[in-house]
Amino acid sequence: MSVGLRISYDEYARMVEDGAFDALRDKRIELIHGELCSMTPPGPTHSGAVAKLTDWSTEPPVKKIAKARVQDVVAIPELDSAPQPDVFWVKRQFDDHQHPLPSDVLLLIEVADSSLDGDCGEKAELYAAAGIRDYWVVDLPNRVVHVFREPKNDVYSQHTTAGMGDEICPLANPQYPLVISRLLGP
Repeated sequence: MSVGLRISYDEYARMVEDGAFDALRDKRIELIHGELCSMTPPGPTHSGAVAKLTDWSTEPPVKKIAKARVQDVVAIPELDSAPQPDVFWVKRQFDDHQHPLPSDVLLLIEVADSSLDGDCGEKAELYAAAGIRDYWVVDLPNRVVHVFREPKNDVYSQHTTAGMGDEICPLANPQYPLVISRLLGP
């Protein structure tokens, strides 16, 4: 029986700082519950959705309250995790010289094509356990956005979906909706 080597968040952070993963070049990895996980390279539809979300996240109404981060690390040391969500907002006063903690995150968005099960399953559980209050999964195959809110006991007690013709408002800025047809339309 083979058992993978588990590492802590602190060990992972030291390895990153020491260049242990530099040889991987363009391959992306993230730490989830102490395990190194490879990330699927983004296809054109995924990249396009991330670009649209980035544009939306850097508009003046958002910049007043948050800073946008794209495919960067959220540090969750207590769960030995360092996921790299596609787009997330951090509090305006966040210190850019460190990785944000869950308490710094205002909105977190994953874009899912082949990763839908994991993003709505293991990642949703991880983000709920970390206390992320507003978690969205852009479901490219089904052209909807899953909205997870109200984390309790390591799960989200609220899960809704928004489709074409709908709009969703982030908890951090309810006056600035994301129009689903602009994100997922032609």
